[in-house]
Amino acid sequence: MKKTILLSLLLGLACAFPAQAEDYVIDAGGAHAYIRFKIKHLGYSWLGGRFNDFKGTFSYDEKNPAAAKVNVTIDPASIDSNHAERDKHLRDKDFLNVKKFPESRFTSTRYEDLGNGKARLTGDFTLHGVTRPLTIDVEQIGHGPDPWGGYRRGFHGTTSFKLADYGIDYDLGPASQTVFLELSVEGIRQ
Repeated sequence: MKKTILLSLLLGLACAFPAQAEDYVIDAGGAHAYIRFKIKHLGYSWLGGRFNDFKGTFSYDEKNPAAAKVNVTIDPASIDSNHAERDKHLRDKDFLNVKKFPESRFTSTRYEDLGNGKARLTGDFTLHGVTRPLTIDVEQIGHGPDPWGGYRRGFHGTTSFKLADYGIDYDLGPASQTVFLELSVEGIRQ
C-alpha cells in the first residue's frame, strides 16, 4: 500500500512539473561554432569564407522538438574570405553594405522534426536590410555533459539563397547567383 501511495505521489509530481525546453547559448567565436559560405567563382571554382563574429541562443525540448526556438545575430563586417581586398569589397555598397546594414539576423518560426536526428528549421533571415523566410536542413550531432560540469548540444545545418532575393544585385555572372551556407553550432545549457 505504501509503495502504491509513493508511486502515485511521484507520478503526480511528474505531471505537475512537465519537461521544459532547455535554453542554450551558442559557443561562438570560432571555438565550437561556425557560419561558412561558398559561392561559385565565375563558374570555375568555389570561393569560400566565413563570418567570424556572431552570437545566438536556442531552446530545445526533447519531448517537444516542435517548440524549438533559435535566434542568431551575425556581424556582416566580420566576413572573412581570406583575402583582405576582396573582404573590403564585400563589406562595401556593392554587397553587404555593412555601414548601412550592420547586423544580420535569423529568428526561427518553425522547427519540424523529421526523425533520426534530422529536422527542418524555418525562420526569418535578415540580410542587407531585407527579411525573407529561409529554411535550413538540420542534423542533431549530439548532446551530453562536458568535462567542465556543463551540458552541451550540437547541430549542423545547410541552406542556400539567391543574392538577388536580399537586394544584392552586383553582377557576378550567371553561375554565381546562389550562396550556400553551412552552419555548425554547439550550445552550452544555461
